[in-house]
Amino acid sequence: MEESVKLAMVEDTVEYRLFLIPGESRDPEKQKEVLQKYIERIMTQFAPMLVSYIWQNQPFNLKYKPGKGGVPAHMFGMTKFGDNIEDEWFIVYVIKQITKEFPELVARIEDNDGEFLLIEAADFLPKWLDPDNSTNRVFFHHGELCIIPAPRKSGEESWLPNTTPTIPQALNIISAHPEKILASESIRAAVNRRIRGYPEKIQASLHRAHCFLPAGIVAVLKQRPRLVAAAVQAFYLRDPIDLRACRVFKTFLPETRIITSVTFTKCLYAQLVQQRFVPDRRSGYRLPPPSDPQYRAHELGMKLAHGFEILCSKCSPHFSDCKKSLVTASPLWASFLESLKKNDYFKGLIEGSAQYRERLEMAENYFQLSVNRPESSLAMSPGEEILTLLQTMPFDIEDLKKEAANLPPEDDDQWLDLSADQLEQLLQEAAGKKESESISKEKEQNYNLTQVSESMKSFISKVSTHKGAELPREPSEAPITFDADSFLNYFDKILGPRPRESDSDCLDEEDFECLDSDDDLDFETQEPGEEASLKGTLDNLKSYMAQMDQELAHTCIGKSFTTRKQVEPVSQNTDNNSDEEDSGTGESVMAPVDVDLNLVSNILESYSSQAGLAGPASNLLHSMGVQLPDNTDHRPTSKPMKN
Repeated sequence: MEESVKLAMVEDTVEYRLFLIPGESRDPEKQKEVLQKYIERIMTQFAPMLVSYIWQNQPFNLKYKPGKGGVPAHMFGMTKFGDNIEDEWFIVYVIKQITKEFPELVARIEDNDGEFLLIEAADFLPKWLDPDNSTNRVFFHHGELCIIPAPRKSGEESWLPNTTPTIPQALNIISAHPEKILASESIRAAVNRRIRGYPEKIQASLHRAHCFLPAGIVAVLKQRPRLVAAAVQAFYLRDPIDLRACRVFKTFLPETRIITSVTFTKCLYAQLVQQRFVPDRRSGYRLPPPSDPQYRAHELGMKLAHGFEILCSKCSPHFSDCKKSLVTASPLWASFLESLKKNDYFKGLIEGSAQYRERLEMAENYFQLSVNRPESSLAMSPGEEILTLLQTMPFDIEDLKKEAANLPPEDDDQWLDLSADQLEQLLQEAAGKKESESISKEKEQNYNLTQVSESMKSFISKVSTHKGAELPREPSEAPITFDADSFLNYFDKILGPRPRESDSDCLDEEDFECLDSDDDLDFETQEPGEEASLKGTLDNLKSYMAQMDQELAHTCIGKSFTTRKQVEPVSQNTDNNSDEEDSGTGESVMAPVDVDLNLVSNILESYSSQAGLAGPASNLLHSMGVQLPDNTDHRPTSKPMKN
């Protein structure tokens, strides 16, 4: 049996608040009524976009929240988006549009990371703005991102508070100075780039796939397509206790399976596909061989059926019907339905038709979840909702089989297999640094290989410290440095020399630097004995290196390097030269090695062997600002790669 561990995690959550900007004085007793009317208007106006959206965990919702602790009464919503980050950014788009449609509203939005809008635009933020002083400064107003600035000097701007603004202060500033708090164009562009494409992007985030499912699940998904998310999450986060309920299926029998088309979000589909799972033999679920054309449909249906069975197993067999609150019994339902009709939600469909009833049921479900949400203790769990639908909704298996004969084609899932080029393109687009092909080609044509050798020489010539090697920088990128010795020497001239401490029995950091450094050996400043010792050491080192050269001259190591003699045009016979070198009786002085040519050739060979992937050569060159063009020389290697 498969073992699975359910990890304890903090679910990713986004919170959003909508405030009324200060205006004419309002009676506090009527504040709740006013905000509730706004909630109804907002949820009705945006219903066509929100009704059919499949949420990962929780939907977009709004409720009245009374004033407390200096925060005025407002509309509040919270959504757990889990692994699907697109839910969070879709909510950002919705909040932005709400403030555009209702100019008298100001919105604030944040998640577990805090001001995630500022994180998205981190490359363009002003220097004064940091996580410590960003509280109550970031808002949406008139559909635009606003940032309340901090005064540069105390009392410079009388309308700006010297400390972190409170919510009432922020609302007053937004109301009085809307043009002065607009975020910079680059910051707004960074956020707008992230939500670009909505609402059309909603359809692009969906994936339709064929699945073999029990008839009961087919009927449930026909009425409540959003329940696919709860089923996928139940399977994805299963534990051994959950799988006990799937040893023998009690609610969804595998014998009733029929093929159907299921609409997932791409996140849900990926979660279901990427998990390997073998069903219990007692469950009755048998999969065809992987070579079968319908293997994927059987596998997806098996996993999804396990998720639905797990959801239903968590319910008591006699769960109370009192938890089910009738949508039509709510006093808000009549006005909500009338508003939907005014906003052409039903698209001119005849009342009572199949399509009209389908849209009406979706509206009832949306109203129950987002507009008239009951308290958590009274809310129905997904499993209870599934069992309630099975008890109250009759369905005919034969009718479902007839519908299965005319299914729409499923979507291609090639987007799961992202190539390296596609991944690089996505990363460049996300970073906003996509370059045109013409610029890239121009760089390749004008590329000079001497840049490689010059950059490497500059890198090698740097003196490394305990902090690591320093990469060569452009003059404009050089960091500001502080010479402590020069600074102290300047004060020594003013205050007099410091007493020398000669009784220390430990070497300080400067002593170690002197011992490790081989720069600036100034013999004039050395004592006579020290000068002789240093000269003797250098003579011994030169003698040692000369002996090593003589020994290496009789080996084949020298042939692995390209020398200057080899690259210069010579008139002598090549065979005679090679005989001279092999005999060792020719030139007593070895031809000097062409360092630049060897360096570049070895770097290029290493870069080519990476086959376009990350490696030491590309990483080192990239860190030094050297960009090599793509390898277009497809010569066969001595050891061809095996598939």
